[in-house]
Amino acid sequence: MLRTHTCGQLTAADVDKEVVLCGWVARRRDHGKLIFIDIRDRDGFTQVVFIPKDAPEAYKLAQELRSEFVIKLKGKVNKRPANTSNSKIKTGEIEILAQELTVLNPSNTPPFEIMDEIEIGEDVRLKYRYLDMRRNKVFVNFKMRSQLFKIIRNYMDKEGFFECETPILTKSTPEGARDYLVPSRLNPGQFYALPQSPQLFKQILMVSGIERYYQIAKCFRDEDLRADRQPEFTQLDIEMSFIEEEDIFKLTEGLMQLVLKELKGIEIKIPFPRITYKEAMEKYGCDKPDMRKDVNSDFAFVWVVDFPLFKYNEEEKRWDSEHHPFTSPSPDSLDILESDPAKVKSRSYDLVLNGNEIGSGSIRIHSQKLQERIFRIIGIDEAQAHSRFGFLLEAFQFGAPPHGGVAFGMDRLLAILAGEASIREVITFPKTSAGTCPLTNAPSDVDEKQLKELNLTIRKERGKT
Repeated sequence: MLRTHTCGQLTAADVDKEVVLCGWVARRRDHGKLIFIDIRDRDGFTQVVFIPKDAPEAYKLAQELRSEFVIKLKGKVNKRPANTSNSKIKTGEIEILAQELTVLNPSNTPPFEIMDEIEIGEDVRLKYRYLDMRRNKVFVNFKMRSQLFKIIRNYMDKEGFFECETPILTKSTPEGARDYLVPSRLNPGQFYALPQSPQLFKQILMVSGIERYYQIAKCFRDEDLRADRQPEFTQLDIEMSFIEEEDIFKLTEGLMQLVLKELKGIEIKIPFPRITYKEAMEKYGCDKPDMRKDVNSDFAFVWVVDFPLFKYNEEEKRWDSEHHPFTSPSPDSLDILESDPAKVKSRSYDLVLNGNEIGSGSIRIHSQKLQERIFRIIGIDEAQAHSRFGFLLEAFQFGAPPHGGVAFGMDRLLAILAGEASIREVITFPKTSAGTCPLTNAPSDVDEKQLKELNLTIRKERGKT
């Protein structure tokens, strides 16, 4: 290691130690006979003093330092005079008396000051995201994100789950939002799709006998963007065999209770309250009720259950799935599936936090015959079902166990925990509301050679180039 300690580590207990620190120059103050700098890394700040008579070479080089220079320095830990200590930071009682200084890399003048207090336009922040993330108010969100994933993995491992990866390049099964398509060079005229969720693969994993699967998965949806939407997002994906709704509720509530305790120091009560879809619509006028006033709590979870299985598509004059076509109907609705679809209830459930849906799931259909009935009701004939979902239907013919699952939006959950209005604040390199990346200028044109290799041509609109 180039350093002996981080910039947020040293205290009065380290006085008189010789140490080596590495980091960025956060501030430089020239007092004539003394130069002070604050050196910063991800762990915090440490004040450094350059005294010309004690370290003339280091003092001379310190005169050239500017904000965001990357430096390495050697020095001795000294207790600050009482009237200059800073109780707001861990290192506030000490300073480093510099002995040696090395500039590891200079820096141009940043386009904005690396300070929490200043307001910066989002386009500028995202264009220089690597600088924006040096600000503590931004950095802490990604520290929380890392901690959340660690909590999840430890919890799921303890509960006997396997972490399994599913494909990113997969088959287009157009349901819900638009797919992102990827042309295949080796199969001209054919396309992969980026997954909107691992739904079909995780159900196949249940057929395989995995029984308890989870994945912190990247998902992709080509849809209009809002504060809580991104073209690529992260979800915690869970599937279990030989279970009912209560098993999903118990697992989820234990996880959320642990997350709130570990990340926010807040104890929440379980089990969470439950409300039917009908009750939510009648009392709150929506299926994402904000229950904070009802339970007197900045974090209020509620399960919304008994959703309709179908919704009527007025434009196309047909029935659609309310969630997705693999959701099981309630047992008492089986006799009216075809005769009265509007009254059929599903075995689906949403988890709502502070008026935001953060998770959704269902008990799945594992019967081949029942799945075919659902497909017929929503207008998917046998040929279409085979074309879109043949690999899943074939797997169901080899002993599919009863199973169900749930998926949680990690970005949305983190934004709520961090008190942020937009999920862009908890994603390292997010897209703008127009779906672009100011940092890389994606999406971008590609050259003619790449298009030819993929057997693609760009159609030009009349009057445009």
